[in-house]
Amino acid sequence: MSLIAGIMLMTSANLKQHIVMLSHNIGDRNIFAYEKLTKAADYITDQFEKYGYKVEFQTYEVDGKPVKNIIATKLGTKKPKEQIIVGAHYDTCANPGADDNASAVAGLLELSRLMAGQPTDRTIKFIAFVNEEPPFFKTKDMGSLVYAKQAKANGDNIKAVIILEMIGYYSNEPDSQKYPPFFGMFYPDKGNFIAVVGNFASKPLVQKITKSFKQSSSFPIESIATFAFIPGIDWSDHWSFWQQGYPAVMITDTGFYRNPNYHKQSDTYETLNYKSMAEVVAGLQAIMLYLANEF
Repeated sequence: MSLIAGIMLMTSANLKQHIVMLSHNIGDRNIFAYEKLTKAADYITDQFEKYGYKVEFQTYEVDGKPVKNIIATKLGTKKPKEQIIVGAHYDTCANPGADDNASAVAGLLELSRLMAGQPTDRTIKFIAFVNEEPPFFKTKDMGSLVYAKQAKANGDNIKAVIILEMIGYYSNEPDSQKYPPFFGMFYPDKGNFIAVVGNFASKPLVQKITKSFKQSSSFPIESIATFAFIPGIDWSDHWSFWQQGYPAVMITDTGFYRNPNYHKQSDTYETLNYKSMAEVVAGLQAIMLYLANEF
């Protein structure tokens, strides 16, 4: 076995371990299943610390209960005040949430592991956000909005935000990929790719990320920068950063446009493709190195 094949095999195994823990062993995790939300937060924290990160929390109250964003920081060596953020939400919508969003949290954790020993010019913040799902989406209690507002108030120099949102479901079957009206004329009908999604203001970032991914990976990738009102375009934590004027994109398997298990009890770890996820994470690592050093 080659070194690269061995690394990919380890990445795939690590991703599955995280997803099984979050979606199967812990299960539905949100403020209405508060003990499980706390267990998920503890697991994520333990993993960040295992990789050598100092972990900080942004804690606030919702319905009289403390909830928290979990922040692992990798300090830049040359431009420490310039920040790259990569994030994913760790709560669910009344289901096991393997793809939505244990897959993205697993990707976040594995990226933090792969990046831990690599010096970067800019600071990278790996953040697990709470309260992305309804009824908190696009409200003041949404974890990423709480974070983005505070970052803006602090004057944080955030150069780019990457939000991971459902990165685990893939299919090579014809017509396995759906789109909003008319978009299907321009994109593949097989759901075997990862997508980079942004608004018009984030178009330069979408283009740079897509180019960087293609230079380092042969895994299929598609991109779009379009109107935020198109269903699904702003349906994750990148929306919060758009509200504060930060360039932000979503990396996604396109969620409900592909995965028939979206927000259902059938969103389980057995339905995901860990080999494809590992390839996506390898491409994301190259993107992080580019954004933190050359961008």
